[in-house]
Amino acid sequence: MSALADAPRWKIPQSVLVVIHTPDLQVLLLRRTGGTGETGEGAHVEFWQSVTGSKDAVDEAFALTAHREVLEETGIDSAGEGCRLIDWNLENVYSIYPQWLHRYEPGVRENVERIFSLEVPAGTPVLLNPREHTAYEWWDWREAADRCYSSSNSEAILWLPRFVRR
Repeated sequence: MSALADAPRWKIPQSVLVVIHTPDLQVLLLRRTGGTGETGEGAHVEFWQSVTGSKDAVDEAFALTAHREVLEETGIDSAGEGCRLIDWNLENVYSIYPQWLHRYEPGVRENVERIFSLEVPAGTPVLLNPREHTAYEWWDWREAADRCYSSSNSEAILWLPRFVRR
């Protein structure tokens, strides 16, 4: 076995935030569970969020990351009939929470988060990945923004009407 095979696989500090919504701006939020060891002190803290996830490779396109993460976390195919994935061409740069720094290469302190929205038909079924989420709810966009744990997620939801109106 090579030394490379034994090396830790660091998380890439480039991720996506995908706000999933219906045409009438009902927003899907997922209740994320921290799980044992995920949040350090206060393990098992649950919170509401949109779909998020990191690139699997540095050269992976953000749109591919968005598609993959939506499929993995919700079972929704963003290329499916009636779906419309939109790259907002906006990025947030934020400090990584201290309890999650161990996932990244030493010295990495910030993450770049690319924002997308995904319009889906009303009634689109959701199939959660139980390792990551314990529940889901559809809320009016304003209420969804109030329920989010992350300020960048809340802000993206508040911007939603500007990016999806035809």
